[in-house]
Amino acid sequence: MELPFVYLISHLIILSCFATSCHGVTFSSLQKTLIVSASSPLGHDLKAGKDELTIKWEFNQTFPSGTDSSYKTIKLKLCYAPESQKDRPWRKTVDNLKKDKTCQHLIVARPYSPSNNSFTWTVERDVPSAKFFVRVYAYDGQEVAVGYGQNTDHNKTVDLFSVHAITGRHASIDVASACFSLFSVGSLAGFFYLERRKGKVSEYK
Repeated sequence: MELPFVYLISHLIILSCFATSCHGVTFSSLQKTLIVSASSPLGHDLKAGKDELTIKWEFNQTFPSGTDSSYKTIKLKLCYAPESQKDRPWRKTVDNLKKDKTCQHLIVARPYSPSNNSFTWTVERDVPSAKFFVRVYAYDGQEVAVGYGQNTDHNKTVDLFSVHAITGRHASIDVASACFSLFSVGSLAGFFYLERRKGKVSEYK
């Protein structure tokens, strides 16, 4: 009678494995238990490496007490909006969170607290030009996602913000380039003038 019991336990372990860490948690299985907002004094247009974004989050008290009892840590992530994912498979949204490419930029990780949470983040220099939103994931003690919240709606179409990447060019560089170009053109013209003058001198000789 022990053999069937062993098989039963094995099947339960396998099913548990596929439901969580082995197969990966799906985004659709998570409850939206966190209220999240993101704002900037500059509005919805930010420059990478310069402008700041303030993110606030808290537990949604409309959920039953104890819903967040397993929450241990939270991670704030910068996520691509649908229009910035189009024709870019490396940013593709996948329900399996292990394969999902929507939220590639970690803003910060913090111990979980149900209220009065705020973090001001300077947009990092390596963030590309795109439309973004902020998503906050809650994790349990095994680093498994167990809840989330985001500053936009389900379709990710409202309250988005744009980031303008650093181009690597500055006005001083442009001015220097222009000066060198003029100097090159002037030097070339001077060379041809001297060569022509030498030619005329040779003719007289």
